Amino acid sequence: MGKREFDPVTLEILWRRLISIVDESDSAVARTAFSSLLRDAHDYTCMFTDHRGRELAQGTFATPGQSGAMALGIKNLVTKLPPETYKPGDIFITNDPWALAGHLNDVCVLSPIFYKNKLVAFTACVFHHSDIGGRVSSDNHDVFEEGLFIPLVKLYDGGVLNHSLLEMIRWNVRTPDEVIGDIRSQIAANYVCSEKICQMLKEYEMDDLDDLAEQIINRTERSIREEIEKIPDGIYRAEGRIEQMRGQEEVVIKAAVEIKESDVIVDLSGSSPQVNWGGNVVYNFTYAYVFMAIKSMFGPDIPNNEGCARPIQLIAPEGSVVNCRFPAAVAARLVIGHYITEIIYRALAQVVPNKVIAASGGTPAQMNVFYGRRRDGRPWHSVIIRGGGMGASAISDGNYVYIFPANGANTPIEIFESDTPLLVERRELIPDSGGPGKMKGGLGQREVFKVPDDEYAPLPPVNLGIQAGRHLLPPEGLFGGKPGAKAQLLVNGVPGNPFGLTQLKPGDVVTIDAAGGGGYGDPLERDPEMVEQDVLEGYVTIERAREDYGVVIDPETLKVNWEATANLRKSLKGSSLS
Repeated sequence: MGKREFDPVTLEILWRRLISIVDESDSAVARTAFSSLLRDAHDYTCMFTDHRGRELAQGTFATPGQSGAMALGIKNLVTKLPPETYKPGDIFITNDPWALAGHLNDVCVLSPIFYKNKLVAFTACVFHHSDIGGRVSSDNHDVFEEGLFIPLVKLYDGGVLNHSLLEMIRWNVRTPDEVIGDIRSQIAANYVCSEKICQMLKEYEMDDLDDLAEQIINRTERSIREEIEKIPDGIYRAEGRIEQMRGQEEVVIKAAVEIKESDVIVDLSGSSPQVNWGGNVVYNFTYAYVFMAIKSMFGPDIPNNEGCARPIQLIAPEGSVVNCRFPAAVAARLVIGHYITEIIYRALAQVVPNKVIAASGGTPAQMNVFYGRRRDGRPWHSVIIRGGGMGASAISDGNYVYIFPANGANTPIEIFESDTPLLVERRELIPDSGGPGKMKGGLGQREVFKVPDDEYAPLPPVNLGIQAGRHLLPPEGLFGGKPGAKAQLLVNGVPGNPFGLTQLKPGDVVTIDAAGGGGYGDPLERDPEMVEQDVLEGYVTIERAREDYGVVIDPETLKVNWEATANLRKSLKGSSLS
């Protein structure tokens, strides 16, 4: 049978159908997952590929770190075995950080899809499991301390469950019912995707996805290359510094981004060597956030698939912090990996200033891992993600408490309190935390937790492991914008260790501040009426309106004093030139 060509309308319908299938698979997770990290914070990604492992579609709300790493990893995994070795009913599982998404908590369940006894596609989902055993801390020294390592193995062989494997997983985690329940949710998500794809093939009288995949991927590649070609050829450089654990030198990420016709070559040579704690990043995860940067600038509205990645090349020296060697510790890879997008933005800001944003307080996302035992001795384990202020752009203020570039959602307080024995005393925006600029950085957030101290039924000690950043180096502004406020960890009012494991006792109070986003442009060019509105909303104080923006707000009426503002701004601009 010859190659089947799809007219533009049919191609678009089928393309959207594929995306909707993955979104339906995605919805199945939200309905069946046990962990709030998945159900409420949406820290998972569903996708499917053609029979060669080339990505065709992913969930609309996929997380970039997982989806970008999967786009590389799934292709490598499915070609490890000859196509004839797959059979209906097979389901594979792995959490190999170097094969996929960069740390042990990201567990992948992979299923071949058969139609008319022919292998036509693969469907996969990666869940960030709250618990994978191990020592839950960023200051581990190798991957063996970080939990259970599952190589690529069959969870189901021709439809028959490998009970021994499931039991092995069960006995290596603290909360086995939750972990096994979430694995079953992954199986359900893959089943939904498989069934719906086979329905589509039957409905459109297609024997496979090959011709459709080729046209979708090629069309996508052409579209994104057309956008890249609009940028002047050249090599654009930037350097980023990332705080490390106390007593260690800052990590340096060096990026040289070359635009060469319709290709983008990102070279991270010269970046720091891998570190002796869990911030190391595997190649796939680094690539994911390089891809995130390029895709968001040159093709934000194009659905993700193999075609988006074809123009992008990455050079990341092995043994560096952006391409670490086994068995490096990698559990906290977000603490360094999330910065990659920001550094690519910084490099290209000089040539596409309207396509980038300033540094974000949610870079890296703040991951707080609480675990311990209840009063009756039962173990509990909960992970919550918190975003900071997003960086401002040329045309808009940064979003507040946003998880960027990682995507995901802030876990609701009510869910956290129902899942754990802890109390949340406060959760609020932090005034003045957004970096001043013509466009203001988004505000960070403060959350205050308390370990209950009931003297008649004391709670056993609670462990807190944090994966975060911005405690020493604030999110930078762009084009004259000022930095956002730094992050902060306080235990009973005393600064804590944001890189290690903290043990809390009954009555302890923990304050965790997420950083604000960087500003964009000169703060003295911000519209005074926008500053007035910021003050009315409580986002900026009267004092900082005057100091940062040169805007005088009447404390009685909360209105702009236009004459005083004009004089103050004139004075401030004059002093900055002298």
